[in-house]
Amino acid sequence: MKFVPNIISIFRICLVPIFVIVFFSDRTDSHLYAVLVYAVAALSDFLDGFLARKFKASSNLGKFLDPLGDKLMTISVMLCITIDGLIPVWAVLLVGAKELLMGVGGLVLHKKANVELPASNLIGKTSTVVFFLVCVSLMIFRNISQWGSIALISIAIGLTFISLVSYLIKYIKIMKSMENSESAEPTPP
Repeated sequence: MKFVPNIISIFRICLVPIFVIVFFSDRTDSHLYAVLVYAVAALSDFLDGFLARKFKASSNLGKFLDPLGDKLMTISVMLCITIDGLIPVWAVLLVGAKELLMGVGGLVLHKKANVELPASNLIGKTSTVVFFLVCVSLMIFRNISQWGSIALISIAIGLTFISLVSYLIKYIKIMKSMENSESAEPTPP
């Protein structure tokens, strides 16, 4: 059972190119089908996390694959709706910068303190759900005004940056705790 969450994460990564292909297909309802692919990816994210916790099937590979799948899908959705003119380019740049910061911070924590921040907290989960709903709304309701779409994506991005700040606070606490414990160690004579 330990390998099932990883298989689900790999499945989610495989959905990324499918989302892009479906989004830009010539079908009349291409955006609706893309939303369905995106929804399956979101459900698979919930499912692999649930199974990993329930069956204590966490692994180092899973800790890599799960966030990779999330980030690839998030950036792909953002790029597609930006190329389609639904949101401005700055939105993708902000989300990309936030994802890069979190990825680098997580890597530093892992290397320096051998600590993994929890995959999600209440703020992170809320921002993920809001981000998903905003992107889905923008894909389905194509007649939203440009100001309306900017307002919606700004709210979603604002929440993701609040999530980033909460992780940053945890990061700083862990690094300070590590520094304090290192400075408290007696030096050899």
